[in-house]
Amino acid sequence: MRFVPTPIDGVVVVELEPRADDRGWFARVFSADEFSQHGLESHIEQVNMSLSHKAGTVRGLHYQLPPAAETKLMRCIRGALFDVAVDIRPDSRTYGEWFGLELTVDNGSALLIPPGCAHGFQTLVDDTVVLYPVSAAYRPELERGIDHADPEIGIRWPHDVTSLSPRDRSLPRLGEAGSS
Repeated sequence: MRFVPTPIDGVVVVELEPRADDRGWFARVFSADEFSQHGLESHIEQVNMSLSHKAGTVRGLHYQLPPAAETKLMRCIRGALFDVAVDIRPDSRTYGEWFGLELTVDNGSALLIPPGCAHGFQTLVDDTVVLYPVSAAYRPELERGIDHADPEIGIRWPHDVTSLSPRDRSLPRLGEAGSS
């Protein structure tokens, strides 16, 4: 695996290093030792998977408060998506900034989103499936979110939004969201 830093502290692109032969290829998608050696969260508490039927679906921007703040390792296993991390750490030099990356089966990349960053994605094709381990269990009472269309953040989603949950439609802007 290759660990590529992004402009947002702690948000890392994890690239595969496939070993190929005439059968196809093999690559590690996670190694606790390698993650720890790079100073990244290596504990996995649960593994989540989502299917989005329509291209243009947006999920997020979501995060959990401490003590259930979580690291996510987002990986597309079918289809394609535009994955986004937003720095919501008030004391961070990149507070309010976002980083986005296209994740597909073909590019094999994953995006590591640390605690203190909100996360969301938009599907680029129908029937996109995402598989992602997280470092903390889901705690609905500690779940929060931010409006995916907050103009102060200014995420440039690649497509018009075709589907958004009722909950995600009512999320506050960054300046109105509580980080604690």
